[in-house]
Amino acid sequence: MLSELLQGTDTGAVLIIQDSCSYSGQHLLKSFISAALNKEEAVHVLGFDVSEEELKDGLTASTQRLHFHSAYTDPLGWTNRTAFTVHQFCVEELTHLLKQTSHPKPVTLVIDSLSWILRHVSPPAVCKTLQQLKKGGAVRAVIGLLHADMHQRGTVGSVCHLATSVITVAPGTKGDEAVAKITKRSKSGKVMQDEEIFSIKGDFSVTVVSKTSHAGHRQTEPEEHQTDPTGKPLCSSRVQVQVEFCMSLMPTMTTTRRTLMMILMFRFKAGKSAEDPRFICFFRH
Repeated sequence: MLSELLQGTDTGAVLIIQDSCSYSGQHLLKSFISAALNKEEAVHVLGFDVSEEELKDGLTASTQRLHFHSAYTDPLGWTNRTAFTVHQFCVEELTHLLKQTSHPKPVTLVIDSLSWILRHVSPPAVCKTLQQLKKGGAVRAVIGLLHADMHQRGTVGSVCHLATSVITVAPGTKGDEAVAKITKRSKSGKVMQDEEIFSIKGDFSVTVVSKTSHAGHRQTEPEEHQTDPTGKPLCSSRVQVQVEFCMSLMPTMTTTRRTLMMILMFRFKAGKSAEDPRFICFFRH
């Protein structure tokens, strides 16, 4: 699945590369940049984590279509000399920024990294901007790096929940290998999961070494659906995803909502929550 994502993400896609201090996702992010340039796509990078020189170092593809908006030296705009600041992360500013360069087709927007933005912009505002970019026509796709261990689980869960694909990277058993846990959501609502061992070459091309033994197939939601009181189908597997997401947000919930969530969790395990109007109402609010 990693190779498929590198070959091209769907229009309106939001892809999150989630890393930690144990393994950096920076090289995999550059692999996606290189793959997009090799397909003659225009790429715009919001650079917070590394300088333009470091980002371009090692990229063999033509960088004429690579536009770097540097926020590396002055991310908060204190000197008024930076090309981009964290406070410009909104759909209006980004649309204006992208229109400064002419391209016949929508571009790929790379955010390096979302963690810098989340340190200074509220998670709801960041998620709103990503959702607007996802639905708008200014960009074809958004690829963002997220340092998961820098944020609370609820923040990470919120960002990853709106993504169409999430790649969580971790170190492999060999020095030049890493593990990618991939979750991809299709427009129909199906969820596909995979786990692959990969390596990155000097030119940032990716080689998938193998799939792990316990993740050799894609998991999709079952076709059986239940119906909620409004008459709309409710997939039990999707409910499970919603439950897991809300569990990650429990530390930020009020006491009343946390108590209700625990009750609904027990009912879900008993196979009753999907029929409970309170359960449906909980997720809609």
